[in-house]
Amino acid sequence: MFKFITNKPFWVNLLAAIALVVLIIFLFLKMLGWLTKHGAYLKVPAVTGMKTDAAINLLEKQGFEVYIQDSVFTDTAARGIVLKQLPDPNALVKINRTVFITVNRTVPPMVDMPKLEGQNLAFAIKMLERNHLELGDTTYRADFMLGSVLEQQYNGMRIAEKTKIQWGSRIDLVIGGGLDQKEIPVPSLIGMTYAEAKAYLEESGIGLGATIGDGIITDTAIAYVIQQRPDRFDVEKRLTYIQQGQLMDVWISQVMKNAIDTLPTRKNELP
Repeated sequence: MFKFITNKPFWVNLLAAIALVVLIIFLFLKMLGWLTKHGAYLKVPAVTGMKTDAAINLLEKQGFEVYIQDSVFTDTAARGIVLKQLPDPNALVKINRTVFITVNRTVPPMVDMPKLEGQNLAFAIKMLERNHLELGDTTYRADFMLGSVLEQQYNGMRIAEKTKIQWGSRIDLVIGGGLDQKEIPVPSLIGMTYAEAKAYLEESGIGLGATIGDGIITDTAIAYVIQQRPDRFDVEKRLTYIQQGQLMDVWISQVMKNAIDTLPTRKNELP
């Protein structure tokens, strides 16, 4: 056979070699097309709005690769569903094509609590929306800061700025209701607990000034008020008056005592 080939003219052998190479390439391409399913296309199913697990199972069963491109959160869509897909639904693509999906997170992310105290109500509402928080209850308290936020609260407790809080949480606001400039009778706080006296003063539009402890105070909230300034009556037993926005000082004791006639020193003043 080798002798037969060598006896042929050179150009004949060259043409035969070229033909053989072309045949090999042709067969290789045919095999490659068969192996890669060249020319085979699939229609991309619509998975937007489906649960993520169900969408992935459907795509993989139909011969697609799946890649979660992004995980975001929006409260306008159900949690854990596919928000977006690429290629688009019903697009014709090659088999084994990767479908990229964006899913809605199942757990809301944490956001920073903004500083609302001292701001007007309209601005505070915009800040809540910008930080993906909701406005809860609004209550008004007599205060010269009319229309301004006096306190920001979460679950009944004051919350500081930059505290991490879950997206969509409801924030309650205490708003300044202004002062009517009228004098009101000085209330009697004697016998109230510190917490009761503080709440009563807030409702009356009177500020709480200094808090002075008599003896050891183990729990300020349930300590009793035993003295106040100004007093409800003057030395001539006449009712005294105070303007809203002014301050009252109180003396407290862990045990209930009779009202103290003389003012104690301020060395035990509590924060």
